[in-house]
Amino acid sequence: MSTEPSPPAAMTVGGQAVMEGVMMRAPNAWAVAVRRPDGVIEAIRNDLPRLSARSKWARVPLVRGVLVLGESLTLGFRALSWSAQKAAGDAEEELSKGQIAVSMIVALLFFAGLFIVAPAAAARFLTDDRSFLYAALEGLVQLGIFLGYLWALGRSSELRRIFAYHGAEHMSIHAYEAGEQLSIDRVSRYRPEHPRCGTSFLLLVMLIAIILFGLLGRLPWPLLILSRLVGIPVIAGISYELLKVSGGHQNTWWGRFLAAPGLWLQKLTTRVPEEDQIEVAVASLLSSLEPPQVDEVLSRGPVPEAALAARAL
Repeated sequence: MSTEPSPPAAMTVGGQAVMEGVMMRAPNAWAVAVRRPDGVIEAIRNDLPRLSARSKWARVPLVRGVLVLGESLTLGFRALSWSAQKAAGDAEEELSKGQIAVSMIVALLFFAGLFIVAPAAAARFLTDDRSFLYAALEGLVQLGIFLGYLWALGRSSELRRIFAYHGAEHMSIHAYEAGEQLSIDRVSRYRPEHPRCGTSFLLLVMLIAIILFGLLGRLPWPLLILSRLVGIPVIAGISYELLKVSGGHQNTWWGRFLAAPGLWLQKLTTRVPEEDQIEVAVASLLSSLEPPQVDEVLSRGPVPEAALAARAL
């Protein structure tokens, strides 16, 4: 298996696994490719310049992490909605903007309740200590719930397939950023974990939250909730910067050190994909790129015919 590549200066690509497919985000567009029940790959493309080209705030350190997270959540829900519709053979209706907004709010409330309020409540139940012991218990419960949640998700056969598409997404990006051919054989040589993964981002958020919130100690409930509401965006901004730095410096010891916990955690959220899943990831990647970039990829060597045929223009 190939060693971890460092992203080239030209551009980087991000992505997300969806129902029976992959969403890819390139500098000027995002695309989704899904394998339908009839076996055909279908892809869509939406032009969307990156936030840094649309807003000066998206170029400000710490602030940009919060903005990128918000856009990523929005695109992720849109991609999931479309993929669910296609994976079900168009039997499902695509979510409206209002439904997506409600889904995001519910998801954020669920996250806050499960990973913020519940650990704090558990730590209060277990100790009356107001300093180190309380912070340590809250952090341990938080990590335990997070790891248990990911482990439980991996028990579902349907989510195991999504985790395999997650691996296909990462492997395709590795190959693309390393200047490799996007053939099945070449992509298969790369690892399914990636240092810029959203799983790594969530782990960084939790680890930094444990440190910063630990300094505050045990607070009354109103102040505790307020501190988390105010603190999480700040922590998200810090985590984004660390993830960005580690992802771009994988050839240095400190870059590998920062990325290591997230890569270990991805053992729970990624799987080695089948060849047909790699085809879908490549189709999504090609769909997200501009024509000159696609030509450059084709100049490297062959790509899966099914992926090229499905490319959305």
